[in-house]
Amino acid sequence: MRLEPRENVTLLIKAMVPISAGIISLLCCSALIIWAGASPLEACVLLIKGSLGSRFAISETLTRTIPLIFCGLAAAVAFRAKLWNIGAEGQLYAGACIATWLGTGMIDLPPWLMIPFLFAAGALAGGLLLLGPTILKTKFALDEVVTTLLLNFIVLLFVNWLVFGPWKDPMAMGWPQAAPVIDSATLGHILAKTRLHWGLAIAIIATFGVWFLMRFTTWGYEIRAVGHSQKASHFAGIPINRVIIRTALISGGLAGFAGVSELCGLKGYLTLDLSPGFGYSGIVVAMLASLHPLGVLLSSLFIAILSIGADSMSRSLNISNYIADVATAVSLLAVLLSMMLTKYTIRWR
Repeated sequence: MRLEPRENVTLLIKAMVPISAGIISLLCCSALIIWAGASPLEACVLLIKGSLGSRFAISETLTRTIPLIFCGLAAAVAFRAKLWNIGAEGQLYAGACIATWLGTGMIDLPPWLMIPFLFAAGALAGGLLLLGPTILKTKFALDEVVTTLLLNFIVLLFVNWLVFGPWKDPMAMGWPQAAPVIDSATLGHILAKTRLHWGLAIAIIATFGVWFLMRFTTWGYEIRAVGHSQKASHFAGIPINRVIIRTALISGGLAGFAGVSELCGLKGYLTLDLSPGFGYSGIVVAMLASLHPLGVLLSSLFIAILSIGADSMSRSLNISNYIADVATAVSLLAVLLSMMLTKYTIRWR
C-alpha cells in the first residue's frame, strides 16, 4: 500500500471532510451508548431535544456557541499560516484578565464606548500573549506548539493567584472569584430570562470580518500564501516573519475576544472555571470547518449541540456525559484522516 497525491480535489470531496467526520463520531458514540446499555436512537432524540427542543435549550446552545466561534476563528487564522497556536485557552484568560482589571471600576465609560474598549483591550492582551512564542519561532525556530501549550498553564496559575489573592472579592463569601464588572461593562441579553447575550452578534460580525480579511485583502492573501509555501512566498517578496507576527496578533486577539465575551456577557466576574476548555475545542471547530471562517459558524454549533445535548441525555439515560468529549475527539481524528485522504489516494500493489 502506498499514498499518491491526487491530481484534482473536487469540491464534493472537500465537502465530505466535515460530513464524514460527523458521521464517524456519531457511529463511535453509538457503540459506546450500546455498551452502556442504552438505545442509540433514544439517546440521539434526547440529545437533539436537550439542545434544540425548547426556547431555553436553544438559548443555552447558542450561548455555548459564542466562545467556540471566537476560539475557532483564532485557530483557523493561525493554522492557515501554519502557525500552530495551541494557546487559545491562555489567550482567552488573558482577555478576561484585562477586562476584569479595566471593567471593575478603573474606567467608567458609557456602554457604547465601554464594550468596544474592553474588547479592544482583550484583543491586545491575547495578541501580545501569542506574540512571545511567535517571536521565538521566527527568530530562534522554537516549536510554537510547545511554547503556546505551556503558556496555558502559566496563565491559569496566574489567574489562580489573582482570584485567591489580590483580586479576591471580599463580598464573595469566600469563593475564589474577582469583583464583578460594572454595569456599563456588561453585555445585555438578547432574550429575556435566558443567558444568551449580545456576544453572539459580535461573534457573527467577527466571523464575516475574518472571512472578508482572508478572502479579499492583501493581508489575507499573504497569510494564505505563507501557509501554502514559505519558499514560494519568499521568492514572491512576501515578508514571511512580518506576516506570521501579524497573524499571531489577529489569532490571539480573537481568542481574547472569547474571554471578554464570557466575562462581560455570561459570568460577570473572573473565575478559574471561566472556560471549560474552549481554547482546545476551538482547534476541533477550526479543523471541522476546514479552516474556513464561515464554516466555523456551523462547526461551532455542532460542537455546542453535542455539549449541551449530552448533559440532558446523560441525565435521562443515566450514562456519562463525557460521551460528548469522546465525540469531539473522534471528530478531530476523523477530520485529520479525511483531510489526508483528500490530498492522497491509496494505491495497492
